[in-house]
Amino acid sequence: MQIIAVDIGGTHARFAIAEIDGGRVARLGPATVLKTAEYASLQTAWEAFAAAQAAPLPRAAGIAVAGPVGGAVLQFTNNPWIIRPALIAEKLGVDNYTLVNDFAAVGHAVAQLPDDAFRHLCGPDAPLPMAGVTTVLGPGTGLGVASVLRGAHGYQVIATEGGHIDYAPIDALEDAILVQLRCRFRRVSAERIVSGPGLANLHEALAHIEGRAVLTGDDKALWTAALDGSDSLAAAALDRFCLSLGSVAGDLALAQGAAGVVIAGGLGLRLAQHLPRSGFGTRFVAKGRFEAMMARLPVKLITHPEPGLYGAAAAFAQEHG
Repeated sequence: MQIIAVDIGGTHARFAIAEIDGGRVARLGPATVLKTAEYASLQTAWEAFAAAQAAPLPRAAGIAVAGPVGGAVLQFTNNPWIIRPALIAEKLGVDNYTLVNDFAAVGHAVAQLPDDAFRHLCGPDAPLPMAGVTTVLGPGTGLGVASVLRGAHGYQVIATEGGHIDYAPIDALEDAILVQLRCRFRRVSAERIVSGPGLANLHEALAHIEGRAVLTGDDKALWTAALDGSDSLAAAALDRFCLSLGSVAGDLALAQGAAGVVIAGGLGLRLAQHLPRSGFGTRFVAKGRFEAMMARLPVKLITHPEPGLYGAAAAFAQEHG
């Protein structure tokens, strides 16, 4: 069976034709990426995608959206589109559809992708467990968190708002970073640190601590300078980012009773070469009396180029068989 997989974020909407079989994704076609700012609605973007296809679109869709999926009207933080779930079938010309949160879609991708879609980060170099909980987290615009519960009768994805747990400093420098961030934010959550904008927050806090002038610029340039080491303060901020990502990943694994952990998101891929050489792994296991237990958990990085699209198709496949 063919369906349309859709992954809608703040800046881009991605479309692809997927084939599903037996409740799983059999194939995901190439992605078409459209800028949301260039289209008035999901319907007009859908029509543009349809116009570029050689054949009529399938009449089924798996749709992932960046934000909560409950309620009569869905609105985006960085996207002017408005989606009314009750009208999706009529507006898009589909008979069946599945609508999920974008990070829940990533959880579905984790559950259905083969082992070679993951790269080892730390812990035992073994496949993700086929029973129990896998914690999934992904730094991006925010910090997405979900869990995948696998058992003898399949799997269940549980979407959470785990990125909004309190930031927990571990050493004196992080204590000082927290003091600086409290001057800007009433409450400092984990995603104020472990997210794309989090690097700028860390960079600014470290500049204040060292008594330097705070230079503002775009996040993309800051990430580039941090990754290539051309700016020593940006590199120091990146080190703190990786340490904090390890700490948060370990905290979430403990809280969820995880048997494995997956790092997802575009930033995860950018850090693919850096994370294994950083303090991420050390911080992940640094949980006092539970250090030995944490060291037994496989921690992976998802490497599939379109986990949101794959996961949207997987969510439809699971729901509709």
